[in-house]
Amino acid sequence: MSYRDGMPQDYKSSIGALIRDARQHRGLTQMQLADLLSTSQSAVNRIEKGQQNLSLEMLARIGEALDSELVSVGSGPVHLRVQGPTTLAGAIDVKTSKNAGVALLCASLLNRGRTTLRKVARIEEVNRLLEVLNSLGVQTRWLNDDNDLEIVPPVELDLDHMDEDAARRTRSVIMFLGPLLHRAESFELPYAGGCNLGTRTVEPHMAALRPFGLEVKATEGSYHAQVNRAVDPTRPIVLTERGDTVTENALMAAALHPGTTVIRNASSNYMVQDLCFYLQKLGVTVEGIGTTTLTVTGREVIDVDVDYAPAEDPIEAMSLLAAAIVTRSSITIRRVPIEFLEIELAVLEEMGFHYSRSEEYTALNGHTRLVDLQTRPSDLRAPHDKIHPMPFPGLNIDNLPFFAVIAAVAEGQTFLHDWVYENRAIYLTELTKLGGHVKLLDPHRVMIEGPTSFSGAELVCPPALRPAVVILLAMLASKGTSVLRSTYVIHRGYEDLAERLNLLGASIETFRDI
Repeated sequence: MSYRDGMPQDYKSSIGALIRDARQHRGLTQMQLADLLSTSQSAVNRIEKGQQNLSLEMLARIGEALDSELVSVGSGPVHLRVQGPTTLAGAIDVKTSKNAGVALLCASLLNRGRTTLRKVARIEEVNRLLEVLNSLGVQTRWLNDDNDLEIVPPVELDLDHMDEDAARRTRSVIMFLGPLLHRAESFELPYAGGCNLGTRTVEPHMAALRPFGLEVKATEGSYHAQVNRAVDPTRPIVLTERGDTVTENALMAAALHPGTTVIRNASSNYMVQDLCFYLQKLGVTVEGIGTTTLTVTGREVIDVDVDYAPAEDPIEAMSLLAAAIVTRSSITIRRVPIEFLEIELAVLEEMGFHYSRSEEYTALNGHTRLVDLQTRPSDLRAPHDKIHPMPFPGLNIDNLPFFAVIAAVAEGQTFLHDWVYENRAIYLTELTKLGGHVKLLDPHRVMIEGPTSFSGAELVCPPALRPAVVILLAMLASKGTSVLRSTYVIHRGYEDLAERLNLLGASIETFRDI
């Protein structure tokens, strides 16, 4: 298909809507995107309204500016073609946690010795962080096909030559604040998005890190960090929000503080627990793991060779559960971190989901409880109460979107309340294009009525990870051919998801237009 003057108008409108959504997801204004593209705000406005012809060069530049393959020209798959309806069969292992792997990469900066991480999720977010680490002088290498990763830091980090492009393409770079405040008196971190996003993002982290002497100013495109070594925590640190990355930053700051630090209102989520277990291997004392109060006794210097295996990903496990449910399939999902899915499974049981589970066994990290789940085709009904997320041990915030596609195949009306994110619920209405009945009540709440007979359609991938996967799972259950365009966002959070679903009997083909 031509992207020049011959581009159909409706396709230009779809591309324009994609660009608008990706820009908003990055926290950029039209003017800020225009500056990145060396064009005018009015031109960006015309592009987003589908009123501007676009050359391949401009599409590539927009894709680079927005860190999105939705309009980029390069190697790798862009679109997915799905033949349905699908019945899945067989067994699949849950891969290790993406969010834990990202946190552990940041935490490796605490250690002057060698860190070996086992079975790291080989996703785009990890690749970007590795590029940043490499630019600081850290040596990293994949050891084998099992995705074992070796990380060897230099004697001194080269903070002046940080790869800004890679740093701006990962939201995880903010977790460098905790480790780096012990390595430099002042430093800068690039961040993705405009200054409004940066200011909002950094505030909860500042509440956690200010007691260690860190002051950060968020200006256009960068965090400017200054450290006052005379400042030490004198009382417990109370986090203003029970956020995962905020807790991780506080933990990493405390790990290289030789005194004892108490962190209250801490997240006890799965990636935080993995970070705690890793810090214990570094010789840091961490008490209260799994609770909202963490007591950390750090070390002045950490220089040890460690080997650590992060636990499996409960969000991927939920993705696979949803795939089995909506396709009415019997599959075995192995290595499920059950302690982080117990609420989700309780809700599913209330809805009529039938499954069996193995006896519990321990993950390679020596702590996390795992089971194997055997799913069975089930006739679901809507739950009596609304479904809403809560901090752990509640229903995981990232698992809520999967209940949209599950509710779509259940009898009755289901209310989902996504109170955490401003706009994520809006993307769930894309299920209507496949035949679902999803009514948006406000930016946080949707009402879904089922059961649904999904039919194939062509959709553009939402710029949010979990809703994007929800659309793909609905396509597995849809009659006929579906096309999901511009799937880069899925590759940021999942490793070979389409290929692994194909091993269970799905028919998903990757392709490009040009």
